[in-house]
Amino acid sequence: MTATAAHDALAEPVHPVPGRWTAALALANGAIWVGWYGPLQILLALQAAEYAPAGMSKESMLAWVTGAGALVSLIANPVFGALSDRTTARWGRRTPWIVTGAAGGAASLLLLATATSFLTMALGWCLVQLTLNAAFAAVTAAVPDRVPRGQRGTVGGWLGAAQILGVVTGAGLATLVGGIAAGYAACAAFALIGVLPYVLRHRDPPLPATARPPFAWRPFLTGFWLSPRRHPDFGWAWLTRFLINLSNALVLLYLLYYLRDRLSHPAPDEGVLILTAVNAATLLATVVTGGVWSDRVGRRKPFVLWSGVLMAAATLMLALWQTWPGAIVAAAVLGIGFGVFTSVDFALMTQVLPAAAHRGKDLGVINIANALPQVTAPALAAPLVTQLGGYPTLYATSAAIALTGALLVNRIRAVP
Repeated sequence: MTATAAHDALAEPVHPVPGRWTAALALANGAIWVGWYGPLQILLALQAAEYAPAGMSKESMLAWVTGAGALVSLIANPVFGALSDRTTARWGRRTPWIVTGAAGGAASLLLLATATSFLTMALGWCLVQLTLNAAFAAVTAAVPDRVPRGQRGTVGGWLGAAQILGVVTGAGLATLVGGIAAGYAACAAFALIGVLPYVLRHRDPPLPATARPPFAWRPFLTGFWLSPRRHPDFGWAWLTRFLINLSNALVLLYLLYYLRDRLSHPAPDEGVLILTAVNAATLLATVVTGGVWSDRVGRRKPFVLWSGVLMAAATLMLALWQTWPGAIVAAAVLGIGFGVFTSVDFALMTQVLPAAAHRGKDLGVINIANALPQVTAPALAAPLVTQLGGYPTLYATSAAIALTGALLVNRIRAVP
């Protein structure tokens, strides 16, 4: 029985997962993104504008708060992924972390709602990132645990669709429910409730205690370094994801302020919601289709390459066509590219993981490529906007970064 259980937990999956499993996991993923992006797109910016201390601009305060949270995310995701790899609870390796992470994230969002200073905002946002990353690391690790390689583009597409719906839902809740505190409460409730169908209805194969290696600090800590020389495909996949996510982070960070200060939009928070909805509509039109198409042709790299090129073109529009119609067109084109990238790049990443026993940790290391741009983007964006040419320079730089990331995917050898 022990050998069978270990095989269930660590074996390369071969049986396709049913649609109900994919739907439940996608809902859990979307719920986590609601908890992140309600604050990131609307609520934190409103708090920064209201509570920025004397001598600190709202842009700088927002950059410091989001940067601190992203630094926590940078560490938390691979650590919780590694801990879930070693978890031997009878509920499985991933489920305990999904539950505790979502519950902790909801509580942290409610705490953040009470923040009225730079320090309390930074502390609250760091707690949100810490807890929701525990859930996110476990949710993403469930894919290589359970989904065969030939189905991962499709499953990745549905997870990507849930992600963007989570972004839209988070922005909608933050904008429409009435006030900062109510926005945080709505996002907290969604983040917690959304994971329940997956954890209550779907079994997570447990890891027997005999299959868990003895714990020692040195191997645990050194295991987070995966040499690009020994695992070059893993390294190139990581760098591709980092650069394209950095480009996207540069686009989103000051979007509210771009509409308010550059385009003089009369209701910039509503403008962000409109652009998010346009982006979501085109993304949803391509995210599942791109993943399914990639599965059928058995190729990943061409999809990642051309989606990155399209994203670079859309971002350049924001630099060259600084009008409200231009922003709408850019949001639509960016959604088309990011939809294909989201599903296919995720499938590609799961195919370059070095070892089955460390899927959670290794995906956590790759997910640093999602979190590190949140640290890097504020440091890069603030001087570009305030000292080096403003928003045209910011978005032209973002386009160049996306194009570089797209081209580097060609360096991956093991995945077609």
